[in-house]
Amino acid sequence: MHVILDVSRLLSCGRKRTPSGIDRVELAYARRWLAAPPDACSFVGQELQGGFALLPRRLVADLVAALTEAWSSGLANGPAFRTAARIGGLGRGRLLLGLGRSDLARLMNGTRRLAFLLVSHQALDRNGPIEAMRRAGCAFVPLIHDLIPVTHPEYARPGQAEKHLRRINTTAALSDGVIVNSIATAEALSPYLAGRSAPPPVVVAPLGIDTKPMPSHGTPIDPYFIALGTIEPRKNHLLLLHLWRELARQRGAATPRLLVIGKRGWENENVVDILDRCTVLKGLVQEVGQLPDRMVAELLQGARALLFPSFAEGYGLPLAEALALRLPVICSDLPALREVGGAVPDYLDPLDGSAWRNAVIDYATPGSQSREAQLRRLEGWRTPSWAEHFGRVDELLWQVTDPAWRLHGTQRRMPARAEAANGWAALPGGVAARNTAMP
Repeated sequence: MHVILDVSRLLSCGRKRTPSGIDRVELAYARRWLAAPPDACSFVGQELQGGFALLPRRLVADLVAALTEAWSSGLANGPAFRTAARIGGLGRGRLLLGLGRSDLARLMNGTRRLAFLLVSHQALDRNGPIEAMRRAGCAFVPLIHDLIPVTHPEYARPGQAEKHLRRINTTAALSDGVIVNSIATAEALSPYLAGRSAPPPVVVAPLGIDTKPMPSHGTPIDPYFIALGTIEPRKNHLLLLHLWRELARQRGAATPRLLVIGKRGWENENVVDILDRCTVLKGLVQEVGQLPDRMVAELLQGARALLFPSFAEGYGLPLAEALALRLPVICSDLPALREVGGAVPDYLDPLDGSAWRNAVIDYATPGSQSREAQLRRLEGWRTPSWAEHFGRVDELLWQVTDPAWRLHGTQRRMPARAEAANGWAALPGGVAARNTAMP
């Protein structure tokens, strides 16, 4: 089997101070396949016209190394960022000039079993180029992160719901197999796949977490909480800001602090007005902005809890990252978050302001019994690994590139090895899922 991995998204990441969740996933996939022998994987980018062309392996390796260093150091405009931007520009320049087309054509004219992996949503809204890859002999396997712009269009930027629906329709029409990050995402996707006479197999592969606990600097004198993620309506920052304004009125200087980590997104006029102009919150709520992973991890380890009152999630990466650092979490009661957190976090209705207020006051109190109870539950929580993720992905890739399976399409469930591994089982429709909550 030979994997062709699209890394188009990474080519434009040199200008990003911090990675998004999807950026992290594409970077992890690039790292994984760069670690494989050269004859096991090739890398492509999408041309301006929509087609794909081969990229030099060395260019991709250098880009991955530069992005990893840049996002780890967090030095804005530092050497690693400049290197990543330069390499990304070289890659985009090659695509603009049409270089790599003939190399890709030669690769696909061989006799190997080919799998075309597209793990960002970036190229999914144009089905023509993907259909051309399939006609050339590639089994097409996308990774779907969520369907939130389709299921919750009120939280998406204008035009995103229609664009994402095109991506899902491409997936439904052309995929030979699908990777999803949670059972919740698989269930949201299922109705779109049901229109096919033989729906493609879907594997649930939770995303790996690279975050590891660091040496502790002791308990901060002033308790604080963290909200982590892009400031957008779906993340429900408004609930926290109104809550903190009420706490400031009632408790004054005894109010714990709230650190808001993440860039400003879209449709946020009310939230931005409060952050910029609410004098009551000065000194109590601090908008930190974008920070490198190392600094985020340090702040998380000193917090009383991560507050995650989101209205909709496909996976919940901040939740997994916090639990990996052994930080308690108070989060919304959503199916995807329960998959990640299991019995560990305290789950609350994202509209129940009184419950969030009581939880914050409780967790801010020294010796909080609720917080101590969650710390005890955390001892049994296992961090999801990329090794497990790629183990399930590999099983799917071997299945969909099997010549007999592609010819007859009779095997519509995960191989037995994948079903038995780590408590995962096949669900109706070819969905592989855990028998118990993860991790």
